[in-house]
Amino acid sequence: MTLQVDKPLLDPYDYDFHEDPYPYYQRLRDEAPLYRNEELGFWALSRHADVHQGFRNSTTLSNRFGVSLDPASRGPHASKTMSFLAMDDPAHLRLRTLVSKGFTPRRIRELEPRVTEIATRHLDTMLEKAASGTVDYVDEFAGKLPMDVISELMGVPDPDRAEVRAWADGVMHRDEGVTDVPAAAIEASLNLIVYYQAMVAERRKKPTDDLTTALLEAEIDGDRLTDDEVLGFMFLMVIAGNETTTKLLANAAFWGHRNPDQLTSVYADPARVPLWVEETLRYDTSSQILARTVSGDLTLYDTTIPDGDVLLLLPGSGHRDERVFDKPDDFIIGRDIGSKLLSFGSGAHFCLGAHLARMEARVALTELFGRIKGYQVDEANSVRVHSSNVRGFAHLPMTLEVS
Repeated sequence: MTLQVDKPLLDPYDYDFHEDPYPYYQRLRDEAPLYRNEELGFWALSRHADVHQGFRNSTTLSNRFGVSLDPASRGPHASKTMSFLAMDDPAHLRLRTLVSKGFTPRRIRELEPRVTEIATRHLDTMLEKAASGTVDYVDEFAGKLPMDVISELMGVPDPDRAEVRAWADGVMHRDEGVTDVPAAAIEASLNLIVYYQAMVAERRKKPTDDLTTALLEAEIDGDRLTDDEVLGFMFLMVIAGNETTTKLLANAAFWGHRNPDQLTSVYADPARVPLWVEETLRYDTSSQILARTVSGDLTLYDTTIPDGDVLLLLPGSGHRDERVFDKPDDFIIGRDIGSKLLSFGSGAHFCLGAHLARMEARVALTELFGRIKGYQVDEANSVRVHSSNVRGFAHLPMTLEVS
């Protein structure tokens, strides 16, 4: 069953859709579980079972042209900035395995004390400013911490981190009505690449105890990562590891504000912070839309999707599917989610940084709640990010009650 209407049910560039995609998703799940948008040239799957199966079908649904709908991000060049996320096996497996030699769970565990220090430093500044009124939670905390953690991991010196963070923000910005990557984002991408190139060259000459050096030294049976492959992974970390975690932190704060009864148990017991994180990942996930390219013919809902067509997987919709979750439109901290979570994908391309994102969010929110006894979001002055695939806030002003 496919549905086409005069006004598209799904336009990932539409600002109204960005403000609240969930009614659109509901219609898609009910009326067009396989949806076709002729104007923008894509298909979309919205039901949980279909999205989950789509993630696991890495043969027929290819990543080799990238995972974004944006034309400038799609194509055979996608792996230059999206690393193994924009590859299929065997190239994907080779690169992912090599990267995993450096990007280990142990390295992430050992990073936690530094993440706590970075979070505390930004919290100190935010709480100081909050003493005299409203403070922007994204500007002061959620937007700074993830990129600083990635910089810490990579070995970016402290004095350079603000500039690197600004470039990373520039990479993701989209203007209203523009369905492609704007010139400013391309310039920001080039600045990041040039910076990281210099860093890689420096580590080649003078190794240090950071992830950049670990990637350069990773080796399996004589096979090593090239400089370009290391650069590609560093860029992937900026895009996939930075933006999505910033959005997760802000979305958690926003929905906690909207559902204060759910936060009562978190204030009482900070050990419940991870449950708050998981429900945020389900209820309003950062990563809403991921593209795949059909490789060979694919038949779904009695419709054959031609080879080479773009198919969008909508985890944000799958998480609100009443076929899988009870009361999916209610924010309930502690609900049973488990393996039904789609935020980090599934199968061969399951997010390598899932453990880092969860650790950062747990540390950040635990530290925050150790310092405050309440907060209020200024919804009228909150500003959403406008992106074709991630969902969250560019600005989230709030007042804080300090403990």
